[in-house]
Amino acid sequence: MSTADRSRIYTGAATVAVVLGAWVLGSRAGWISTQAFPSPEQFAAAARQLVWSEGFGDGRLHQHVLQSVKLILMGFFAATAVGVPLGLWMGWSRRAEAMANPIFLLIRPIPALAWIPLAIVWLGLGDAAKVMILWFAAFVPAVINSFTGVRNIERPIIEASRMLGVRGFALVKDVIVPGALPSIFTGLRLALQGCMTALVAAELLGAMLGIGKVLYQAGLDIYPAMILAGMVSVAVVGFALTAVLDVVEHRSMPWRTPH
Repeated sequence: MSTADRSRIYTGAATVAVVLGAWVLGSRAGWISTQAFPSPEQFAAAARQLVWSEGFGDGRLHQHVLQSVKLILMGFFAATAVGVPLGLWMGWSRRAEAMANPIFLLIRPIPALAWIPLAIVWLGLGDAAKVMILWFAAFVPAVINSFTGVRNIERPIIEASRMLGVRGFALVKDVIVPGALPSIFTGLRLALQGCMTALVAAELLGAMLGIGKVLYQAGLDIYPAMILAGMVSVAVVGFALTAVLDVVEHRSMPWRTPH
């Protein structure tokens, strides 16, 4: 581990320690109203309930997390399986851009949550409707960044490859896709963030389990400590999924030096 990496870790740990210390001090000194924001003790009790004891929202934490992760991965992979190839195709072919771009421009400004009524009408209140909402949240950034990645490849690189006899599928595989990968992974990060953002709203559609169900039920019960426990759960899941994507990115682009 480099000195810069250690410095970032120490700085981050110090920041977290300061925030937690301020939370503890503010709660015990009465500066923070525990009716509006839970004390550390209240949060710990809610976390124990969610993880180990009777659970909350018809399930324990691991059941809620597994359900939410399942929905996120289904929406993410379905969106990127369509969005990345479409973006690459539009970026590579002017004709493809002319064909697909008008429809994409109509879909692009529509927020993912605006599809909730149609998702219910078309697919009911099951997982399919939730995945549809997450799909729209991830689809747009996957397309845009894949398209941008191809268009940002310098033309002389493509021409030089053609002069060396690299054409057709080999050109796409060996030049276009590797050149667009940095932008593609930016799109994947944004797509994953879009899924996380839309998750809670999607799980309001008659969900039996899920982190969104925990947050919704805690809000109805006016249970700030459980709301915070649900929010922390979302953050941990998002951090873990992003870390996995980081590993995939580094292995997909070994020629890049990590910053």
